[in-house]
Amino acid sequence: MERPRILLTGATGYVGGRLLKALEGRGYRVRCLARRPEFLRAHAGAATEVAQGDVLDANSLAQALAGINIAYYLVHSMGSSGSFEEQDRIAASNFGQAARDAGAQRIIYLGGLGEQGKGLSEHLRSRQEVGEILRKSGVPVIEFRSSVVIGSGSVSFEMVRALVDRLPVMICPKWVRTPTQPIAIEDVIGYLVEAAELPLERGSEIFEIGGADGVLYSELMRAYAAERGLRAWLAPVPLLTPGPSSLGSGAVAAAPGGGAGAAPPAACSHSLAPAASPVSAAILPPCHPLPASSSSAAATPARKPPRPLRALAPTSSS
Repeated sequence: MERPRILLTGATGYVGGRLLKALEGRGYRVRCLARRPEFLRAHAGAATEVAQGDVLDANSLAQALAGINIAYYLVHSMGSSGSFEEQDRIAASNFGQAARDAGAQRIIYLGGLGEQGKGLSEHLRSRQEVGEILRKSGVPVIEFRSSVVIGSGSVSFEMVRALVDRLPVMICPKWVRTPTQPIAIEDVIGYLVEAAELPLERGSEIFEIGGADGVLYSELMRAYAAERGLRAWLAPVPLLTPGPSSLGSGAVAAAPGGGAGAAPPAACSHSLAPAASPVSAAILPPCHPLPASSSSAAATPARKPPRPLRALAPTSSS
């Protein structure tokens, strides 16, 4: 049986670059969509195609999606000029329609966790809206709503590293109390790869993914400091004042690649943990838990290897 042909967007990004290597390693036939193919060509395998195109240019997508069975959508417009929300809408609409016209069998999309409501940041509200737009195309969509992704080079990790390395004493705004369930980049990649052949019995599906360790942002910072042999003195303040809130922006600027569409922690002041629902009990325990030096991780028993993606219960389907 011939393996499905895959189109990968965002292959020059943090997640997309790692996903490309994983798909190539599994023997998939991969085509990457890139605005500057000459840049990506040096990083792709010899058997991987690189097609020129831009999700904001609908006319450039038909050829890139021709003959594609599965399309990964790993694109967002944070950091671009103009309204990133409007650009995200246009890009998702263009891509969904082009995938439908090309006869694609599924779209796999990586979004972000967040309870819908007034407290949801513009960034995460846009991430969830993109999923809705992709589903409206009629192509079945597997959407992963991910908690904070941890791994060297990820925006979340680099912000924590920049803050702790540069500021041993911090007056912290309220986002340090944000609950989250960090997930290792290796586990995110594993879910994305396995989703390529996940049976779609009920059409589109949404999966919330997060690690087994529930921690606050402040605990992440202390865990990193402990691993580095550093001290992190955190003094939370009750209100989000301009001085402390600028810590996140400063960390983004200092983090490698942080200026490319990164959102400071102040933009994520709501919970970034999976909802207390049946899906939470079905979340796969990660292969890569937090270090035992974090207070919550230390109390967590030893974990078994993660179950396959098929064991996950979706939060919703359409």
